[in-house]
Amino acid sequence: MEPEKNAEVIARIKYLMKELGMRQVQFAERIGVDTSNLSKYLNAHMPLSDSFLNRLVVNLGVSKEWLLDGTDLPFAKTTVRIDSSDPRMALSTDAAAPQTGIPVYDVDATAGSASGRNELFATENIVGWVNLPNMSPNCRIVRVSGDSMAPVIMDGDFVAVREVSNPTQIYWGQIYVVQLDDFRLVKYLRRHTDPNMVVLRSENPNYDDMDVRRTDIHEMLLVQHILHINTRL
Repeated sequence: MEPEKNAEVIARIKYLMKELGMRQVQFAERIGVDTSNLSKYLNAHMPLSDSFLNRLVVNLGVSKEWLLDGTDLPFAKTTVRIDSSDPRMALSTDAAAPQTGIPVYDVDATAGSASGRNELFATENIVGWVNLPNMSPNCRIVRVSGDSMAPVIMDGDFVAVREVSNPTQIYWGQIYVVQLDDFRLVKYLRRHTDPNMVVLRSENPNYDDMDVRRTDIHEMLLVQHILHINTRL
């Protein structure tokens, strides 16, 4: 693996550690490698082997395409059934009751104006909590409508999103929920020839690219997981 690409893969591995909230010792145990070897990999003192990368794919469920090239999503699409009898779920909306996991909101991520962000994550919109492996505790799960991202994201699918603290740091080729003046969109973010612009791209070829000024983007939420949730929301 070329040094530049090796550095990019290491950066993605460190990103995984941060998102999963794991220190090196915990991460090494999770993927089944020696802690000292993990340190050598992360500090580029030892070349990344295919065996090591496969451990990440198998033990974390991470996409190898994303790991190697930065394309696709970090984690594969997951099918989840929200069921009150499922021990992974806690569907009580009683604020006094202890809740764990990732909150699921009965709202459409692609509907609403810039002033409606607080409504998107309003407490009263929470319909349950999901405990899933490999998901950052900072995620929130919301519904997506429309077919512009089909077949990657189908109408009615849910996405686990995370707020972006530094909007200047964009993971190009990744999917974001983008907040503009009048509406929100779920799109790939691609580089534009003008550094002051970004390209919003759909998966569905029937939709054209959109050129948007960076200053017109009020907020971005990084899509980390795509989930098909069987529920009666």
